Amino acid sequence: MPETSIVHSFFLIFTGAAIVASFALYARQPLILAYIIIGAIVGPFGLDYVSDARMLSEIAEIGIIFLLFLLGLDMQPKSLGAMFGKASFVAIVSSVAFAGLGYIVSIQFGFTQLEALIIGACMVFSSTIIGIKLLPTTVLHHRHTGELVVALLLIQDLIAILVLLLIGSFTSSEDANFEILELGTTLLMLPFVALACYLIVRFIILPLFTKFDRFHEYMFLLSIGWCLGVAEASEKLGLSLEIGAFIAGISLATSPISQYIAVNLKPLRDFFLVLFFFSLGANFNHALLESIWIPTLILGIVMIAFKPWCFSFLLQKTGEPKEGATEVGVRLGQISEFSLMIAFLAFSQQLISNEASHLIQATAILTFIINSYMVIFRYPSPIAVSDKLRRD
Repeated sequence: MPETSIVHSFFLIFTGAAIVASFALYARQPLILAYIIIGAIVGPFGLDYVSDARMLSEIAEIGIIFLLFLLGLDMQPKSLGAMFGKASFVAIVSSVAFAGLGYIVSIQFGFTQLEALIIGACMVFSSTIIGIKLLPTTVLHHRHTGELVVALLLIQDLIAILVLLLIGSFTSSEDANFEILELGTTLLMLPFVALACYLIVRFIILPLFTKFDRFHEYMFLLSIGWCLGVAEASEKLGLSLEIGAFIAGISLATSPISQYIAVNLKPLRDFFLVLFFFSLGANFNHALLESIWIPTLILGIVMIAFKPWCFSFLLQKTGEPKEGATEVGVRLGQISEFSLMIAFLAFSQQLISNEASHLIQATAILTFIINSYMVIFRYPSPIAVSDKLRRD
């Protein structure tokens, strides 16, 4: 089928998503599910009405960038630093546990040692999008629970970047090796980028905001330019677009303009996040389900059951109250969009088979759906099915 124009693709995506979302709301289902379903229906492996899902995935990544930028705007550096001490212990110990469990389950279904290691690594991470998207603004800004969720997700994101760098430097030849020096250089770039952002914001960005604060469109433009500029620079220096966007946001967090920017960029973020979840459904090959549905079901259920318990147990060991620790555990009880990136890169490097790649994707989608239900039926969220729990 010939490729459709981007305007026609957007028509199919957003009109289709609106229709499916209407049914989802009547059935009291999460809207994320509607976006994934419309992607599966009209994408390349469905009716093939939108064939360039790769392009849409790249556009959707902008949504993740804006999400991390807005997240940075909401975080005060001092409170974030205080959270990292406790979160580091929980994140590292839980990562080892999740990776080990994923490895054990994968080996039982006949995957190779390397495939099982990569599948295990993909089980480590929780979704930044779902974890933050399902947090009400009041919880994200003003409560200890929100700060803890964010700190854990950010440490996981740093681990995910390490995994991506390791896989990217691993060759499928007999002389496979890891470029440790490149990894060390990349990690050293993190404080360099943070310091550079602090200085630029203090001496250039904030004075510009102050001088031209009457021109709202200029403030909007400068905000987007700063976010995307730092994201792009970070990627060139070996970090990721997402980490760069977060640093860009947190560099503005202490300024009085931060909340104005956050409010004005939320609709733009939501627009691109619809595309992200659409592309997730569109890129999944349904034909492979027959060969992977059993390991997907078992791996997904194991992780959904184990992740919340493990997070809760470790957080209680650090002194967190049981109720708060359990809520954090449930909110982080899914697989991450970083897992999808790792699966794509590992498959492109010929390190894992197509079946292993789709196992990771299917498990991620399964955990996205089930965990979203667990959150919206139990805790406050912007898309809760109960009026009592709905918080924006």
